[in-house]
Amino acid sequence: MKKFTLTLSTILLGVMVTFAQTNNDKTGKKVAPVKPTTVTPAKPSPAAPAATTPTSTVPDFLFESESHDFGTIPEGTQATFEFKFTNTGKEPLIISNVQASCGCTTPKWTTEPIAPGKTGTVTASYNSSGRPGPFTKTVTVTSNAKSSPKALTITGVVEAKPVEQPSPVVVPDQPKN
Repeated sequence: MKKFTLTLSTILLGVMVTFAQTNNDKTGKKVAPVKPTTVTPAKPSPAAPAATTPTSTVPDFLFESESHDFGTIPEGTQATFEFKFTNTGKEPLIISNVQASCGCTTPKWTTEPIAPGKTGTVTASYNSSGRPGPFTKTVTVTSNAKSSPKALTITGVVEAKPVEQPSPVVVPDQPKN
């Protein structure tokens, strides 16, 4: 029985192949046999180009440090720290503005364009007069860099000046009348 089924299956397969190869369409014309095709998976299409300049050419900062802790400083000290950076892009880096978080901090910065691979600075000066206690201040750098704006932070503790005690007034003894 197995031989019969196998033989019958083989014959039917042959008939179907022959029929497919000699099939006529409705007009009576012979249709060319259908050739098997191999399907290849579609390759992923490359990503569309970005609308902005490629990141490899855009200027960017690489700061040696983005924060500085002054530790404990005496009240009245002008605490200053210079943040140094390198332009890691392939175009000149231009700092358009540097803004301190309050009036007690004064920023200064490299104003000319910084060429690729060259360095620049942003300096933050904190005036501790009349400001005892801990402080955290930011200086925000706005530029044409990829990572703009960039926030730099200074922290520390201002040690209060000792309060001077008024000296006692000594009044000489008055003669008794």
